[in-house]
Amino acid sequence: MHSPEEFLPAYQKAVWEKDVEAFAALFDPAIHVFDMWGRWSFEGLPAWKEMAKGWLGSLGADRCQVEFQDTHLETSGDLAWLTTTVTFRGVDPSGKELRSLQERMTAVIRRKNGDWKVVHGHHSGPIDHSTLKVILKKT
Repeated sequence: MHSPEEFLPAYQKAVWEKDVEAFAALFDPAIHVFDMWGRWSFEGLPAWKEMAKGWLGSLGADRCQVEFQDTHLETSGDLAWLTTTVTFRGVDPSGKELRSLQERMTAVIRRKNGDWKVVHGHHSGPIDHSTLKVILKKT
C-alpha cells in the first residue's frame, strides 16, 4: 500500500473477490492478530493467510460484503492506527443477504521501505454480562 488510507478499500475488495493473495499482501510478514473467531491469536503471515484461505474458501458460491462505519485513522511518521466497526454480510450469488454480523477492528499500520503494511490487528465484540455471549450487532 502506498498509504494507510488504502487499507480498508483494499481489504474490502480482497474479501469480496475471495482473493487470499491480495488479502495477505496487506499484512506484514510478522503480523500479530488477536482474532475473535475460535483462536486466541495468529502470529506471522503464514498463519494469518491460512485463516483467510479457510474463511474465504468456506463461502462457496456466496460472497462476503464488508462495510466500515465510525472509522478513525491517525498517522504519525511511519505509524498509523485505525479503529472501525466492520459489518460482514454474507450474500448469495443473486445478491440476497443471508446473514450479517459486526465486530470492532483496530489495526496498526507501519511504513517500511516506503510500503505500508498492517503489523497488528485486533478484532473484538463486547460480551453480554448476563449470558457471556459476544454481541455481534452494534446497538
